[in-house]
Amino acid sequence: MAEKGTQVDVDGRRLTLTNLDKVMYPATGTTKGDVIDYYAAVASRLVPLAAGRAATRKRWVHGVGTAQDPGAMFFQKDLGAGTPSWVRTRVIAHADHDNVYPLVDDRATLVWLAQLATLELHVPQWRFGPRGGRHDPDRLVLDLDPGEGAGLPECVEVAKLARAILRDVGLDPIPVTSGSKGIHLYAGLDESRSSEQMSAFAHELARALEADHPELVVSEMRKAKRTGKVLVDWSQNNGSKTTIVPWSLRGRPRPTVAVPRTWRELGMASLAQLELPQARERIARRADPMAQLEAGHVERRLGEYRAKRRAGGTPEPFGDEAHRARRGEDDAPIFVVQEHHATRLHWDFRLEHRGVLVSWAVPKGVPDDSGQNRLAVQTEDHPLDYAGFAGEIPKGEYGAGSVQIWDHGRYELEKWREGEEVIVDLRGERLSGRYALIHTDADQWLLHRMKEQGDAESASGQAASVTTAASHPPARRPGRASSATPRDTTLAPMLATAGAPADIRDRDPAKWRYEMKWDGVRALARIADDRVELRSRNGLDLTATFPELQELAAGVPGSAVLDGEIVALDSAGRPSFARLQQRLGLTKERDVEKARRRVAVSVFLFDVLEIDGKATVERTWQERRAALEALVTTSSERIQVPPLAGDDLEHALEVSRRLGLEGVMAKRIDGRYRSGRRSADWLKLKHLRTQEVVIGGWRPGNGRRADSIGSLLLGVPDGGRLRYVGRVGTGFRERDLERMRHRLDALARVTSPLDDVPEADAADAHWVTPSLVAEVEYAGLTGEARLRQASWRGLRPDKGAAEVHDETGDPAVD
Repeated sequence: MAEKGTQVDVDGRRLTLTNLDKVMYPATGTTKGDVIDYYAAVASRLVPLAAGRAATRKRWVHGVGTAQDPGAMFFQKDLGAGTPSWVRTRVIAHADHDNVYPLVDDRATLVWLAQLATLELHVPQWRFGPRGGRHDPDRLVLDLDPGEGAGLPECVEVAKLARAILRDVGLDPIPVTSGSKGIHLYAGLDESRSSEQMSAFAHELARALEADHPELVVSEMRKAKRTGKVLVDWSQNNGSKTTIVPWSLRGRPRPTVAVPRTWRELGMASLAQLELPQARERIARRADPMAQLEAGHVERRLGEYRAKRRAGGTPEPFGDEAHRARRGEDDAPIFVVQEHHATRLHWDFRLEHRGVLVSWAVPKGVPDDSGQNRLAVQTEDHPLDYAGFAGEIPKGEYGAGSVQIWDHGRYELEKWREGEEVIVDLRGERLSGRYALIHTDADQWLLHRMKEQGDAESASGQAASVTTAASHPPARRPGRASSATPRDTTLAPMLATAGAPADIRDRDPAKWRYEMKWDGVRALARIADDRVELRSRNGLDLTATFPELQELAAGVPGSAVLDGEIVALDSAGRPSFARLQQRLGLTKERDVEKARRRVAVSVFLFDVLEIDGKATVERTWQERRAALEALVTTSSERIQVPPLAGDDLEHALEVSRRLGLEGVMAKRIDGRYRSGRRSADWLKLKHLRTQEVVIGGWRPGNGRRADSIGSLLLGVPDGGRLRYVGRVGTGFRERDLERMRHRLDALARVTSPLDDVPEADAADAHWVTPSLVAEVEYAGLTGEARLRQASWRGLRPDKGAAEVHDETGDPAVD
């Protein structure tokens, strides 16, 4: 912490901190320096909950005093004359005056407010739009306030009752111990209803609770009625009311904090209000329950993206599952620049922000020096998984054409003024340095490379010069991107088509050869410089998950790109997808090593896409197979090129069946490798009926599963909708259900993503964003074309929801 009166730098903003040793909480000796230090540390959690909202401040300039002699408090709405120019503000007009409010949009603003002895921050349930207009509320709040003779135990009881009602209408609240006496319940909204409507809804909910539990609940403010009861304060959903921001300190005798909690914690007898040291510890050691509120925000922001695209009609991703699976908790946000050969060539510049990729189309390419300003047209937000997308968008689909990744990496955020200005420091393979995006008009921005820190021109000066240049941009040079060699990340696995033996018999059988179908995860192995990089079919980096497969580098001279299946063998030597599930999704070294001791994996190689930088995809399958066998010089239990099953279809099927395998892969000997495309040159002939499905919701169980998942509700993309195909409730292990519940809770949404769900299945359903892909085995179809006797096989993190297609009409081999 800085010394008294010392200037400090907070994310590029200069602040003077004074009186740091002043005691703000006499009961604990907590100083102003401690308060500032806490707010700087909690900013990553508090700022997203306060950003874009008018902040009302409670200030204790001389500290809180004691219970007997409370310190003087200033309740401040309007800003003073000494407000720094970089603090973002908005005006709220009242009948006889206007108030200028700060927006706590960054850590520097939060630290500045703490320097002014602000202890409490209060905000409404709605945000400002980019131009100052009000959005409808994006969250519902219930304040459970115990009257005299009641306390936290009574609040917990009411919280559980309120949760049951809210979940019935599709809202799953998050509890916050308020730092005062009671509990706040937060639930995310989709901004489809006004503050007046949500206030009325909350009022009716409070009345219903009071009517059902008159001995415990009261919905009126009058103190005379509150003794021994809990007030369900619904009024904070009024557009003119505010609630303390979660993670804010309280101006009480001790430094208590409004802390988000889990429902499990609410069931503990030791539940109590938490203080600053305990809150600090949670920041470092626990996930933030309030992150769930972002799920609805992401869904809203991706609405335009999804409306423009047909799931199943384009290979573009629709979610963020792969991105979340491979990022660490402390990872910096990502950026990507994609070269897009659509109707007109342009470059898409995308920045991860609040759960989406905020995107701009840059017709002339990203500028490579500070003398250039480039037009950037803001487009719809994209899902995070789009950062790894490279491929061909089919003709007739929105944005049809080739997409290649031109650069990608991470960035540090310096400034994000929504709809006005963005400054980031990029750290990519091609782009490195500070870039500014300045809004000029409608959807038009200017993209500018800034001079490095220490150059004569300051960051703010450059931003001003860019703004001035909006009406007189300098002559532009073509961007260097146009001549760049496309990255080889455009290579993607060729996909097979489901078939039946008749499909072979009706063609020229002499043109086909057969391989066993392995039950694992598809992967491309890129070998270069004695290192192996593994990527799943949807671009997920599997390298850290399967470190033992680095052995492949020793068996391949030079460089190559190979196609294969990562499998986990059971005691009989057969691939077991259930065993492989224990290895999937792990990236931390400690977790991977622990799983390796339980489950070993192998890679079965069956194709080659590139040798020493030269593509082989235009060669025939027969030529590629011969090249693969000559190239891979090692053969061990871990690295294998399995032998072919010959040219006799019936014999291949019988061998596969006898070995207990999934089926057979039939491949045309003259077929080319169609990277990233599904082709009838490869047919999968399966003994079992299996179907990849998208999880759209879940239903609670009974008996020992009463507090867990009873069954998952499944869908398959069908003409732009997600058609309901039934439920799966068997085949799970208990730990599968525990992990699944955690993941599904983070994807919770209010409305069903599935079409045609029967009322009986929807009655107690919990809906989720349809981004998780799984595989099930089933006995057949019902008359309603739903899966009969479905059994769980496992999640498919290597596949995106848009890649799922209906195979229920394809007969099994048997």
